[in-house]
Amino acid sequence: MKSEVLHLKDYFPFLGEEGRDPLLEINLRYNMTEMNRENEKRPCLIICPGGAYQMCSQREMEPIAAHFLPDGYNTFSLLYSLKPNRFPTQIREVAAVMELIYKNADEWNCDTSRIAIIGFSAGGHLAAHYSNAYNCPEVREVFPESKSVNASILCYPVITAEKEFTHTGSMQNLLGHIPNQEETQKFSCEKLVNANTPPAFIWHTAEDNAVPVRNSLEYANALSKYKIPFELRIYPYGEHGLATADLDTNFEICDGVDRVQEWIPAAKSWLKLMFK
Repeated sequence: MKSEVLHLKDYFPFLGEEGRDPLLEINLRYNMTEMNRENEKRPCLIICPGGAYQMCSQREMEPIAAHFLPDGYNTFSLLYSLKPNRFPTQIREVAAVMELIYKNADEWNCDTSRIAIIGFSAGGHLAAHYSNAYNCPEVREVFPESKSVNASILCYPVITAEKEFTHTGSMQNLLGHIPNQEETQKFSCEKLVNANTPPAFIWHTAEDNAVPVRNSLEYANALSKYKIPFELRIYPYGEHGLATADLDTNFEICDGVDRVQEWIPAAKSWLKLMFK
């Protein structure tokens, strides 16, 4: 396996303006010639950790990559820019990752028809936002041929900017202020869903006190209106930010929360169905 950390500003200098230095941790599986796999193209997973747009959680990066690498995925963990960097910085950085995957598809053995994005909490907002707004004017200004992902996995995601059930800190960090009415429409991912939105696997816990479960319910409802394939799993117990929901990413696991661990095999199974 080839592992490397790339500085996105080395490939797209404008991403390094104002002292920014977004990083991309890549893990590329070798195609073993001994097994006649030299021409095999692998599915890709872009990982967007959470942290309210003010940090990138380590628990939602390498541990996630470690679960998908054995299933043949190339993984790309994005340490995107944080506050005080505002929109459209982060969504442009996701677009940059897509550009690199497409540009290096042959060398990296990437199947560009099987690119999924996974996001946690605020990273879930970034993943859902890119899934719906990859071609927005702010992205197309710098990447005129920006590419769509083929599927999304949204883990206890911040979906909406609606004040009744958003995560206020994430919106403030992304925008620099509480969104006004126009911005609420623009940054509420459930309002951006359209006929071309990629399929989604969504999971949340009912007792999440940081990001209300209604975020995931609203996104699933929007997908259903457009008959877009999705799988929604709501677990009864568990606090916000469970990541892999085991002791690898949590100090302790309370009774009943261990059931949440099944989101990982469920998501893998769902992706196989979407990418068949």
